Amino acid sequence: MRLLVVEDSRRLRQSLEEGLRRTGYAVDTAADGQQGYEMARAGSYDVIVLDLMLPNMNGIEIIRKLRQQHNDVYILILTARDAVEYRVEGLRMGADDYLVKPFAFDELVARIQTLVRRKHGLKNPLVVVGPLEINTSSRTAARNGSVLDLTAREFALLEYLALRKGHIVSRTEIEEHIYDGRIEPASNVVDSAVCVLRKKIDQPDHGAKDSLIQTKRNVGYVLDAVDTEA
Repeated sequence: MRLLVVEDSRRLRQSLEEGLRRTGYAVDTAADGQQGYEMARAGSYDVIVLDLMLPNMNGIEIIRKLRQQHNDVYILILTARDAVEYRVEGLRMGADDYLVKPFAFDELVARIQTLVRRKHGLKNPLVVVGPLEINTSSRTAARNGSVLDLTAREFALLEYLALRKGHIVSRTEIEEHIYDGRIEPASNVVDSAVCVLRKKIDQPDHGAKDSLIQTKRNVGYVLDAVDTEA
C-alpha cells in the first residue's frame, strides 16, 4: 500500500518513513503543506498521514482543497492539537480519522490498516482466497494452516492482490502502490517479485495444483481461487 506522510518535523517524518517502510508500506513524504498538497493531488495514495500545523499550507486547508476537487483519498490526521474543536473541524472538513501526538506507532499502523480495509469495503481483517488466508492485521498469511514465510514487501504484494481478489491488477498499479513507482522503465522487478511470491504460496507440500496468482498476458495479475487443490 502506498502512503503519503506530510509532516514538517524532520525527525518524526524520517522515523515514520522508516517504520512504515519496515512494516511493508511504500512511503512518500512531504515537509510542508504546499508540497504535500501537490503530491496528494497528483499521486495515487491509499492513505495520507497528515499533520495540521504545517508551513505554507495547513492541514485543514489541504483537506478542504482535496475534497473540493472530489479527491476521496483516505486521510488520517496526526497532530499535537488535541482540543475537541480541532478534531471536529478536521473530521467535518473530510478527514477519516484523527490521532493525537504523542502516539504509539502500533496504533498508527492499526488505524492505517483499518482505513485500507475500509477503502476496499472490508471490515474483517482476514481475507480468504480458497485455501489461502491473509490476515491484514497481523500481516501474516497461511495456506491450509501452514504459515508462509514472507518478507514485509512480499506480504504487501500479496495483500494488495488479495484486497482486489478476482480482479486484474496491472503491473503499473503494483509499481505505484508497492514500489513507490520508483522502478526503471522496462524493469522486470514486478514480474520477478510475483514469481517469488507464487513459489511461496504454491509450494507442493501445500497441495497446490494450479497457481492462485494467475498471469493475464500483457495486462497484469489476478489472485483468485480456481481449481487450486489437487
